[in-house]
Amino acid sequence: MPETIGFKLTRLPRLWRAILDERLAPLDLTQTRWVTLYHLWQMGDGQPQCDLARAIGVEAPSLVRTLDQLTDQGLIERRPCASDRRTKRVYLTPQATPLLEKIDAVASQARTEMFAGISEEELATLDDLLSRIEKNGLRLQTRTPDHDDC
Repeated sequence: MPETIGFKLTRLPRLWRAILDERLAPLDLTQTRWVTLYHLWQMGDGQPQCDLARAIGVEAPSLVRTLDQLTDQGLIERRPCASDRRTKRVYLTPQATPLLEKIDAVASQARTEMFAGISEEELATLDDLLSRIEKNGLRLQTRTPDHDDC
């Protein structure tokens, strides 16, 4: 059974995003756009583009096209950073709020359905286990070959 856990861990995020994509399609948002908006909303206004890219898990240059599209839709604004003019900070516009509330409602309903039959205690245990697995993975990722435990 432990051999299949890795496969399940890779399938679940794809399944989760596919469900949300299907349910968010009427809002005319691509996955890249709603993920970007949602992360910015959760992180708070005024995030540097590079921090937003890191949180989403993409390279900063890859995010630029999505930010251009969201700007064209009137959902975000990019402003220069006061302390470093090379850095752009990203802000949600008032027009984004109702859209984000719809995204949140759709995600909340999907989450409820995905977690059907799982108790709050089990979810708390799952959350703790996933956090510990992630912590272990981050530790492994930053380990250099010169620092093996051998």
